[in-house]
Amino acid sequence: MRILINDGIDPQGKKILEDAGFDVVVERIAQEKLIDELNNFDAITVRSATKVRKEHIDASPNLKLIGRGGVGMDNIDVEYARSKGITVVNTPASSSLSVGELVFAHFLNGVRFLYDANRQMPQKGDSEFASLKKKYAKGVELKGKTLGVIGFGRIGRETAKIGLGLGMDVIYSDLLEGPEHLSLTFTGNTNVNLPVKQLELDKIIEQSDFISLHVPASDKALIGASEFAKMKEGVALVNASRGGVIDESALIQALDSGKVAFAGLDVYENEPTPKKEILTHPKISLTPHIGAATGEAQQRIGEELANLIIENLAK
Repeated sequence: MRILINDGIDPQGKKILEDAGFDVVVERIAQEKLIDELNNFDAITVRSATKVRKEHIDASPNLKLIGRGGVGMDNIDVEYARSKGITVVNTPASSSLSVGELVFAHFLNGVRFLYDANRQMPQKGDSEFASLKKKYAKGVELKGKTLGVIGFGRIGRETAKIGLGLGMDVIYSDLLEGPEHLSLTFTGNTNVNLPVKQLELDKIIEQSDFISLHVPASDKALIGASEFAKMKEGVALVNASRGGVIDESALIQALDSGKVAFAGLDVYENEPTPKKEILTHPKISLTPHIGAATGEAQQRIGEELANLIIENLAK
């Protein structure tokens, strides 16, 4: 069977597939040519770059499996594929820790003004050192603050664990009933159960000092002007889930007014061309959709995806 790895895979994942007898093709087919080429393969794996829509599925009667290396599958017409007998799989557990760590990279970046200091120091560090020191002198510690996690799946829970490890109080919202405690594992395999509290979304918005978003894409922004109005003065938030979850125009207004102290964005409304107003805003910490981009996560994703393909196609 031929497998098209259109958005890349860790070498270990490729080896697992080849050792199992699959013909693995890693040369990327451009999105506009995919509809003409996909029927030459039995399976395709994608990340966030490639879209597999109804028209691709209709043009590919040989297609048996679509694999998503990662969590969100909004770039795949999942239900339609499954209605055609095509197996659709993803790797929701493999990148959770990496995304959670990136969330806190943004939070720590923000409370100590690194996002701005790293812009200003190369230009003014040798001439305005004292004024910059004064500008960034009002840092904030995370310990004792309230972290609100919106969406409490695997990534949300890993993010919450990091917050708990830093001494934060964790509250969360989710469509499903969730846990009252999370188990943290420390050096020496020491396990500690720490409390978390599930609340309605409005309460998370109102009570949190820091907010992290972990929800799927939707047609309407989850956080807009009315939600910003309910937040604490000086709140901070990070979006490492999907672009469009936050209304970016409302975010800019909230940043400019001081309602939001800073934001961290790994995803954007119109990737891969984010708004200039977002990219140049002095209170936004920016990364280019790299939540799962660690060596460890990529190896786990590659291995899990390869094993899912083998499990479903080698029947």
